[in-house]
Amino acid sequence: MEKTEKQKMLAGELYLSEDPELALENQRASRLLQRYNSTTAEQQEQRSQILAELFSKIGVKAKVVPPFHCDYGKNIYAGNNLYINYGCVILDCNRVDIGENVLLGPYVQIYTAYHSTDPETRLTGRELAAPIKIGNNVWIGGGAIICAGVTIGDNTSIGAGSVVVKDLPANVVAVGNPCRIIRHLSENLTTD
Repeated sequence: MEKTEKQKMLAGELYLSEDPELALENQRASRLLQRYNSTTAEQQEQRSQILAELFSKIGVKAKVVPPFHCDYGKNIYAGNNLYINYGCVILDCNRVDIGENVLLGPYVQIYTAYHSTDPETRLTGRELAAPIKIGNNVWIGGGAIICAGVTIGDNTSIGAGSVVVKDLPANVVAVGNPCRIIRHLSENLTTD
């Protein structure tokens, strides 16, 4: 049996984003985001309800400051105590796992989607997507970009404006474009 375009997308294979099933899911997300982004700070209960409908999983005490944008929402799995500041964009064409106690500064961009470097393949309109995993207790500074296929380990901090193109281990501070480790925290952490 041939895979659907959605199955190809989630499997990291070339897929057509203009597929009718994917277009309907994107329209659903767009409607929810329009409602979410028009709420006020006093409408926290309504915001929580919309996020619960938009994301596949969202933990307790999540705060997402509008405006927020994503492709589908249903490919986002977020833990407790999530804080997303203004202007975040998550292109969730593949799974995005966000751990517990994660802080995202303003205008953080998380891109599971990418295009082939082969111009002929790009001209077919087919795209690619790879999952992103963000561990527990991670802080990502404002304007940082997390690229497709990246895993960020627990307790890691990423400086503002960084472009993360490769996996980062746990317990580091990393900055720059491309993002690189500038300090290891493991010797500063205590265990009980």
